[in-house]
Amino acid sequence: MTQIAQTAVCNRHHSVEQQLCRWLLLTLDRAPPGELIMTQALVASMLGVRREGITEAAGNLQRAGVIRYRRGHIAVLERSALEARVCECYAVVKQELIRLLSDVKGHQYIGASLARGSVGR
Repeated sequence: MTQIAQTAVCNRHHSVEQQLCRWLLLTLDRAPPGELIMTQALVASMLGVRREGITEAAGNLQRAGVIRYRRGHIAVLERSALEARVCECYAVVKQELIRLLSDVKGHQYIGASLARGSVGR
């Protein structure tokens, strides 16, 4: 519920670049390390924005050396730089997930992997 509510707020009040950063970080927290195989059209659909907005945001992140993007493949090169660009929505969702998973026996790996790095800004 927290993620749904926070996503709605984020989509209304934050830039496409911040939304893309949030989505990338949340996806990285839940996926094995490495490249994400995802087209700009699919990311745009998931965020509810136009593909051109994702193209521009991904281009900005790539020029800044934060990600490497090539047709359908996104690699995060500097997670800390991505965390510096993300809105506070990422930290809210991450903290809630850590809180919830800390009460669930057997999910220490997930909680530990989410706790890596800074909590975001």
